Amino acid sequence: MRVSLGFEPAWFHGRFGIDFSDRWHKDPHYRYESLKIMKAQLVETFPTVSYWDVSYEDDLATISGCYGAYVIPQVFGIPLRYAPDRWPVLDPEKKLSVGEIESLDVEELIERPFVQEIYDQMDIIESEWGKIHGYLNWQGVLNNAFHIRGQDIFLDIYDEPDFVHVFFSEICEVMIRLAKMVQARQRESGFYINQFSVSNCTVNMISPEMYREFVFPYDQRIALSFERFGVHTCNWDVTPYIEAFKELPNLGYLDMGMMSDMAEVRRMFPETRRAVMYWPTKLQDAPLETIRHDMEKIYHELAPCDIVMADIQASTPDSRVNKLLEICGDLECEA
Repeated sequence: MRVSLGFEPAWFHGRFGIDFSDRWHKDPHYRYESLKIMKAQLVETFPTVSYWDVSYEDDLATISGCYGAYVIPQVFGIPLRYAPDRWPVLDPEKKLSVGEIESLDVEELIERPFVQEIYDQMDIIESEWGKIHGYLNWQGVLNNAFHIRGQDIFLDIYDEPDFVHVFFSEICEVMIRLAKMVQARQRESGFYINQFSVSNCTVNMISPEMYREFVFPYDQRIALSFERFGVHTCNWDVTPYIEAFKELPNLGYLDMGMMSDMAEVRRMFPETRRAVMYWPTKLQDAPLETIRHDMEKIYHELAPCDIVMADIQASTPDSRVNKLLEICGDLECEA
């Protein structure tokens, strides 16, 4: 029952002055030096965590985290707004109309200057450090459609289903082709990667029937295009969708919220790496006995699994994080 820790940018900005503005996302040298500081401080603050190693520096020369969750929206022309203490956000004034989307061409999209910017960063990393480490956040088809089209995409599903399939197919093709291009470049540098995890954070905004009709075909296409495949559903109830997820080929990773029927997930996905996304606000505010009870429930219903403790708030005491690690470690020792 491994705990995978992640911290909001404000955690690092407030303590160490790390600036997560556009320079962090576009300058591999600045990112390398900032990640060195970040890792050293994490090792010091959370000494029981074994997966941070200050002597291992390959993961500092990385494209992980670049552009946050918005690589594909930028390919489609949606600009980002950066800030020193948070991940970038999309420009709320820019969404594409049906007409603008219908005029797009996959070949033109993957030749845009933004794609060249990614390649320029990879060239710098290889020339300075060798291996091009890291994992860009490609999101999922529905997530990307929501980022590009806005909330109108959910009306489109009802009003313009043919358009939606054309749009989703185009997004899917861009995701697959660009990911394959980037990962091939990484493999050439000596960093082996051939995986794709779709982020279906918006899946609970559509019914299981809609998922099967409008999203499943593209998740399936992606799954068949890579050696390893996973599904991230954020902190949502995965239960209504597990019958469809079971049909996805090579599903090696699946995460969920703890309101999901975790025992059923374990039964249906015995070989899949399973994880629960825990609430950062609950870690910060809930009584420790409540957190302990939650961890016991997860352990007994889903383990072996991971606890993904992402987006830990800057205001969360370090003692809280260390207590979570202790609780989960004790549960493992009891097994």
